[in-house]
Amino acid sequence: MTTVAVLDYGSGNVRSAVRAVERAGEATQVSVVLTSDRSVAEQADGLLVPGVGAFAACMRGLREVDGERIIERRLIAGRPVLGICVGMQILFAEGIEHGVRTTGCGEWPGTVERLQAPIVPHMGWNTIEPPAESRMFAGLESERFYFVHSYGVRDWLVDAEGTAFTPPGVTWTGYGGDRFVSAVEHGPLWATQFHPEKSGDAGRRLLENWIATL
Repeated sequence: MTTVAVLDYGSGNVRSAVRAVERAGEATQVSVVLTSDRSVAEQADGLLVPGVGAFAACMRGLREVDGERIIERRLIAGRPVLGICVGMQILFAEGIEHGVRTTGCGEWPGTVERLQAPIVPHMGWNTIEPPAESRMFAGLESERFYFVHSYGVRDWLVDAEGTAFTPPGVTWTGYGGDRFVSAVEHGPLWATQFHPEKSGDAGRRLLENWIATL
């Protein structure tokens, strides 16, 4: 039986994430456990890292359960991890909220910052711009997903010359004249800025696509 651990580090309503993975795994007999136990989180076939609220608060909670090390050890071993919403944001180098700069997990370069749009938060359904041959969005390229956030990664990486760079596997979404990273596929590490658990059939299919990689 395939096992999925949902990391419990004090970040919001994690029960909805547990239920969403359970539904997506019904056909393939997936066992889902909500845990803060390091051994369980490291050894599960898949690890889901949820997240809501402030970047700094999520990083504090993550560090309290040794979450950075759990994620790092899994990725070194090639074991899949899926981050959702702020659970995606904390995978980047840093976050800036209300003038406070907080160091993230640093799995990817980039800064989480406030969206530059007329109306914030970005709340509701929106489209995506996935890369070609995306495994995450297989069969979902034209679907909409549900977003609730005020912050995001607006540039993947800026080098010393000030040039933005986008590697393969990055999905973008436009909003209010701005744009941000809405998903990333990078080897065993996947993440979404939107909420699959709130995105109906499209969200369920995305979770099924992830489960198929475990």
